[in-house]
Amino acid sequence: MALEVWPRDGLPPNPGGWVTTTARNRAIDRLRRESRGKELLEEAAMISPGDDPELPFEEAAVEDERLRLIFMCCHPALSQEAQVALTLRLLGGLTTGEVARSFLVSDQTMAQRLVRAKRKIRLARIPFRVPDDHELPDRLPPALAVVYLVYNGGQSAELESDLCAEAIRLARVLVALMPDEPEVAGLLALLLLTESRRSSRFDANGSLVLLGEQDRSKWDRALIEEGQAILRRCRARDGPGPYQLQAGISAVHAGATSAGETDWPEILTIYDQLLALAPNPVAALNRAVAVAEVEGPEAALLIVETLDLDNYHPFHATRADLLRRLGREAEAVAAYARAVELAPTDAEREFLGRGRSVPQ
Repeated sequence: MALEVWPRDGLPPNPGGWVTTTARNRAIDRLRRESRGKELLEEAAMISPGDDPELPFEEAAVEDERLRLIFMCCHPALSQEAQVALTLRLLGGLTTGEVARSFLVSDQTMAQRLVRAKRKIRLARIPFRVPDDHELPDRLPPALAVVYLVYNGGQSAELESDLCAEAIRLARVLVALMPDEPEVAGLLALLLLTESRRSSRFDANGSLVLLGEQDRSKWDRALIEEGQAILRRCRARDGPGPYQLQAGISAVHAGATSAGETDWPEILTIYDQLLALAPNPVAALNRAVAVAEVEGPEAALLIVETLDLDNYHPFHATRADLLRRLGREAEAVAAYARAVELAPTDAEREFLGRGRSVPQ
């Protein structure tokens, strides 16, 4: 680990302590994942109505074991939200709390939804079999959502995690399996472009670093070039979807040699396309950040104040930053405090506690 990180990020202030801490965290993470893996296998066995003899695994259209299981869980008899939540819990290895944060609901609400989904599987005897070729397109949207949220789970994990690498691997398998689906390629491009700057999101002390303050010389140019090349091929098909549009926003950031050279009007245009295609409050919040750069913080705050995202800590952090920029310090302090209260990790709480917005 040190041989990979130190040449890239420089020697930490306390090399011995860094090695000790990193080794301890990796050991804890491995134990946690192994323990969770046993627990999840037990849960899967409890809800599975048994092997389906109609389609042996050897004849399955999906050869990758993990991806096969994802498609199996994304059964159309369940709501898409239940498909994604259940797959994240059983196969993505996320805790109920982590799944709940992905859906912006409370832990108790998500636990109840998971119980209902498992009960429906048992009572309806929904077979956990591999879907046929003609069934894959209908199960693709929740499968893509699972891969995307698994990657996000890896980004937000406090301990060293292989979730991000696994999500990218699954996206590559999906591209090989369904090469004519532009949204599959769009998801892979998005993950690669996001991954290119993941190591720059933290400094040598483990503190979060804003996108605009990251050392862009440390961004992985190979991943950026691969993601941009995939995105160009997607655009040639002229059928943009949500993942392609999000990848386009990441590509604009990746193409700027400095934060000051970011083409914010282009980003705002892409967000307008994204919201027209797939409106949701989180995308609207991110669009408000672009509005602040193009039209100013007052225009952005007017948008933010209309969003119903009280349990989403980036909402309060973004609002706090806009209030601070407008000189409304007391309101900004209160908003930062609410963001700290909701933040899921120590790193984010420490960062927000300094009175700054969360990184994008």
